[in-house]
Amino acid sequence: MNDDTIRLVTIGRIIRRRCRLLAVLALLGALAGYGTSLLFPPRYTTSASVLLPGAWEDRELLTQEEIATSSVVVDQAADTLHWAGVSKSELRDQVSAKAADGNIIKISGTADTPERAQQLSDQVAQQFVTFAARIVDENSDPEAAAELEALRQMVVKTNRRITELADAADPGQTVESVQSRTELEKLRTSLQEAINKLGQADPAASKANMVVMGPSARPTSEAPPTRIQLVVAGALLFFLLGVIGHLTAARMSRRLRTQPEIAAALGSALLGTVDVPADRHTQRPGGRGPRALLRRLLGVDVRWDVPAPQVSGDEAGRQLRYRRVCTRLRDRLPSPRRLVVVVPDGDEIARRAARQLVVEAESDPLLRVVEVSVSQPMVPDRGEESGALVVLSAGCWTAGELEGIAEACADAGHEVVGIVVAGRVRVLPARSADRPRGAAAPVLAGGHDAKGSSR
Repeated sequence: MNDDTIRLVTIGRIIRRRCRLLAVLALLGALAGYGTSLLFPPRYTTSASVLLPGAWEDRELLTQEEIATSSVVVDQAADTLHWAGVSKSELRDQVSAKAADGNIIKISGTADTPERAQQLSDQVAQQFVTFAARIVDENSDPEAAAELEALRQMVVKTNRRITELADAADPGQTVESVQSRTELEKLRTSLQEAINKLGQADPAASKANMVVMGPSARPTSEAPPTRIQLVVAGALLFFLLGVIGHLTAARMSRRLRTQPEIAAALGSALLGTVDVPADRHTQRPGGRGPRALLRRLLGVDVRWDVPAPQVSGDEAGRQLRYRRVCTRLRDRLPSPRRLVVVVPDGDEIARRAARQLVVEAESDPLLRVVEVSVSQPMVPDRGEESGALVVLSAGCWTAGELEGIAEACADAGHEVVGIVVAGRVRVLPARSADRPRGAAAPVLAGGHDAKGSSR
């Protein structure tokens, strides 16, 4: 796993083999999200739109956003609302403004109830329009306004004079009288259009006419993050943290997986590999007590980072592997003698393989299975047995743990004469006609009789 690329199949294996633990983590995350939602009361948000007529540049719209959320506008709205227990600084944090398309400023208000959220956004919008109009009035040029008003009065007088000239013209239907009245009407129209355009061209006049586009809508749902969103986010976060934690632990794992590494750690030669049919007992390590029970309930007593067991051949092929290991073991011994089969405590695969080795070896050499704790390895002193055969499964133990077992064997006066690596295999169901009736019986019987036996 240290050098492997993280693939979807790896994540799928984690979810499949750690489903109980991940479900518990997701439940804890959901509870954490629910607890977080209790610390933050529900909030409701709504928006009021203010139309800014005329031509506005982007920087001017940004300025209007700042004005809408300024302390002057929000404080005036707070004085008008006069909410008990809510300070002006809190209201400033609950108000936001954003420029939208079409020269529209959306003013949003957030409160603990839908009614208050609506009141806040409407009041801030109204105070913003009032404050903007006051700024325009205060910054307008009085001389320019007076000149524009004098020009309007002059146009009014001119229109009256045009009317008098039209009435004084020849009331007949001669060509000259009709042309005169037509020219006077054109002059009247041109003057009126000119004064209208002059009024529209005044930026102060156009920008002072901001309009609140109706009251804001009363919110019907909470503003995010809602309680449900916090619960779902907490569950998803804890679930992802569980998956990432498994991947990180696997990448930082120092368990030995290859046969050369195992042989180097124990300082002996590898005699071969043997197969153990996979079942629930081979996957779950031994152990008692509340801690072991909790591990079983959470499903963490089963390794997730080991590959799926390969399909094995028939029973005869598996027994042939054991016999070949026993033959190599006899070849390494100068004379028949008794050996201690050292099995790491909790390695159920190795324990079953060791029992089968005892059955296959019969009495040459005579083997006795001893389970040794990897945390505090202790091997029986040399007596009738003079030598140790270490049986273990790959990917379960670190180099330090295996070196500790080798040192325990040396302290007890035993030489490690060989190493056997056991692995899980999947046995396909065979037809009753092709399968001998008692083919699997020697394995179970031998494993049961070999426990702690020296005969």
